[in-house]
Amino acid sequence: MSVFEPCRSRRLLRSQLLWFGFWVAITAVGVCLHPNKSGHGTHEQLGLPPCPSVLIFDRPCPGCGLTTSWTALIHGDFAYAFHAHPLGPPMYLIFTLSALFALYGWWKGKRFATDTPEFNRVMIVTVIVFLAFGFARMALTPHFATGAERWFAITH
Repeated sequence: MSVFEPCRSRRLLRSQLLWFGFWVAITAVGVCLHPNKSGHGTHEQLGLPPCPSVLIFDRPCPGCGLTTSWTALIHGDFAYAFHAHPLGPPMYLIFTLSALFALYGWWKGKRFATDTPEFNRVMIVTVIVFLAFGFARMALTPHFATGAERWFAITH
């Protein structure tokens, strides 16, 4: 079984180049950011507000810490990347591999086949694991907000 299929039209491969470009952009942003010491909230350096789950419930959402994890990983701090979000490094690895496969397929004029039953099963399992972990962490991690996030929740 090959992950690539022949493709007659280069135009149909543009989405693969776009996916690789998206990975480059995310990685470039990660290079420019600095991992937040609290283990989450790195996205606030982009001008984004704190996570609503943290502000409202004082608990992490399933994605809390992913930006911090990816940023730490990009900066070479593997231990802190796993600390910020244990699923962050494997997710970034999958993202990176898929981007490289997409670029390779575009370069060779082959479609990176993501519509196979096997790929769909892997994606379903990945989503289930991510959500199960996230909701378990949400249920078991009270008092997650930093002092600044608590102040933001009170004043806004």
